[in-house]
Amino acid sequence: MPETDLAARLIAENFSRVDGVLHVGGHDLRALAGTHGTPLFVYDACLMRRAYRALSEAVIGFATVDYSVKANPDPAVIRVFREMGAGAEIASGAEFEAALRAGVLPQKILFAGPGKSDADIARTVGAGIGEIHLENREEAGRVAEAAGRHGVRARVAIRVNPGATAQGGAMRMGGKPSPFGFDEEDLDAAVDAIEADPRLDLVGLHLFAGTQGLVAATLLSQWAYGLRLAARVAARIGRQLDTIDLGGGLGIPYFAGDAPLDLDAIRAGIPALKAELAADPGLAGARVVLEPGRYLTGPAGLYVARVRAVKVSRGSRFVITDGGMHHHLAASGNLGQIVKRDFPLAAVVDRGAGTAACAVVGPLCTPLDMLARAAPLPELRAGDLVAVLQSGAYGLTASPVGFLSHPRPAEILVDRGEARRIGGV
Repeated sequence: MPETDLAARLIAENFSRVDGVLHVGGHDLRALAGTHGTPLFVYDACLMRRAYRALSEAVIGFATVDYSVKANPDPAVIRVFREMGAGAEIASGAEFEAALRAGVLPQKILFAGPGKSDADIARTVGAGIGEIHLENREEAGRVAEAAGRHGVRARVAIRVNPGATAQGGAMRMGGKPSPFGFDEEDLDAAVDAIEADPRLDLVGLHLFAGTQGLVAATLLSQWAYGLRLAARVAARIGRQLDTIDLGGGLGIPYFAGDAPLDLDAIRAGIPALKAELAADPGLAGARVVLEPGRYLTGPAGLYVARVRAVKVSRGSRFVITDGGMHHHLAASGNLGQIVKRDFPLAAVVDRGAGTAACAVVGPLCTPLDMLARAAPLPELRAGDLVAVLQSGAYGLTASPVGFLSHPRPAEILVDRGEARRIGGV
């Protein structure tokens, strides 16, 4: 699929053009840029709700869907999903506070991450967090100490670094030496150690095998593997588990050739997983949780930058903008990409002219500051706007915002006809 086709398809599915001008939730992007300045991020809450509803319906009767805050931690975004009934998965104390500000109840929050601080552990245990997901022996001891100081039993889950057979997705999170979780081959000993501490209440299992998964069969296989590991833990402790967290990892198409995740195929695989749950007395009463982030917010966001200059250097065309890797590291290819490929880009105003490949670069004094290497865009001139699609996840807060001290961009949430400025974790 040519990149132009991917961008056009995403615009047709999620946005609209009026007289050639790109609109988000009924709002003219030129007007938003004029009001709030550039660069800016624009998020459509209706698209977030649509993604949440579609996934929830695909896995109904098997799993509930929570929101992984790391994808976009603004409280206004978290609140969109809280209002849909979602809990939150967090990876820091600051994300805990953001979830609370969004109205998420502490008991509906799960805390994962390999290096939790003592302060964050104490804060979340004291607030009655739903679960802390233990990643190593030392952390289990520190959670137990905090629980003892607060006079409570801390609800914990054990995170498992699974074997290689559970792997899949663009970025593997297990099946190799990893800071994440207890190795599967050490699972029994880890369970026994946690069970032996009266300050800890082992209630769940967490498996997150990979991220940016676009193949339904791979995800279904990973989920089935997670159920088998959960059954092993339940048998070991001799009681039912409360929670089985199968992670997120659901992907979205970023590049030419990427196909969207097939929710119909996910739906078709759910009856077998439900039967597996019902057949094991240790799992029958458990709440199965999926906690995607990118899948729910990524397609809802655009990063909009204004062209400052266009130049030709030795036969190559460069479009120089006021936005770049300091705001959107992922689009620059410097956030985990081994082979750097271009996110889908579009001109905000489609003048109906032909396109030609060009590099889209930012204002930073580094050759890494490149939003696209060969984007098919029309002729552009200073003052025009370009939009990077699939930018609602791992955008601003996953980027080196302070690099070279450029201003922080605005973030705008469009919701039910209103466009309002948000921002700040």
